[in-house]
Amino acid sequence: MNVLEIIDSDDEDNNRPQVQNNTSDDRRLENRSFWKAGAFDIGPTKWTPSQGELEHARVHPKFLHSNATSHKWAFGAIAELLDNAVDEINNGATFVKVDRVYSKRDNSPALLFLDDGGGMDPDGIRKCMSLGYSTKKTNNTIGQYGNGFKTSTMRLGADVIVFSRANRNGRATQSVGLLSYTFLRRTGQDDVIVPMIDFDISKHWSEPILYGTQEDWSTNLKTILEWSPFATKDELIQQFEDIGSHGTKIIIFNLWLNDR
Repeated sequence: MNVLEIIDSDDEDNNRPQVQNNTSDDRRLENRSFWKAGAFDIGPTKWTPSQGELEHARVHPKFLHSNATSHKWAFGAIAELLDNAVDEINNGATFVKVDRVYSKRDNSPALLFLDDGGGMDPDGIRKCMSLGYSTKKTNNTIGQYGNGFKTSTMRLGADVIVFSRANRNGRATQSVGLLSYTFLRRTGQDDVIVPMIDFDISKHWSEPILYGTQEDWSTNLKTILEWSPFATKDELIQQFEDIGSHGTKIIIFNLWLNDR
């Protein structure tokens, strides 16, 4: 690892974006204190298996908060994210960048973690953003975006969006995933839903990768645009510009304002 760059965008002139609209309160939780964010009642389960569908284990969004309480202090969560990025040395990473940035949607502060490691392909980002999975393979790695990713990001903010580019077996891809406690709470979900979209960029343009229907893909995109700091598909795609041909960018937003 050649560079660990920790900067504050406040040091750069005119770095704050213009606020696009004034509806951002609908995309925030009523209580911005981390230790109180899990204090809500759980309603009845909405989902029942349809004919021919197997019942499966479900994880209530409240678990995202209780899981994150393993980090008593916010700096412990930051350290874990840095450790995960440093693990990417094994995949050729040469730098890790940590920055405070600002949301284009409402000008609120966010935390950015960027590395130029191997990145995650569509399968990898799903393993990263699911619960209870780790890609740790050697004694030299700490987590590589396993459960620690969920505990650390959810300890720092209510929401996180992940951008990753990778090249596996000659196929170049870029993926976006949104883990949003705000979305889950505001829409009354009783299971952790993580909208994701993927693109094949092997031919130097972005071609959507479909695992279901085009409508499914478009619904995931719509949800990401509604609940992330990025209001358009073009803004979303622009986030890959500083990643290069491979690497991962994590943006944690709707940061918790205090500890108590």
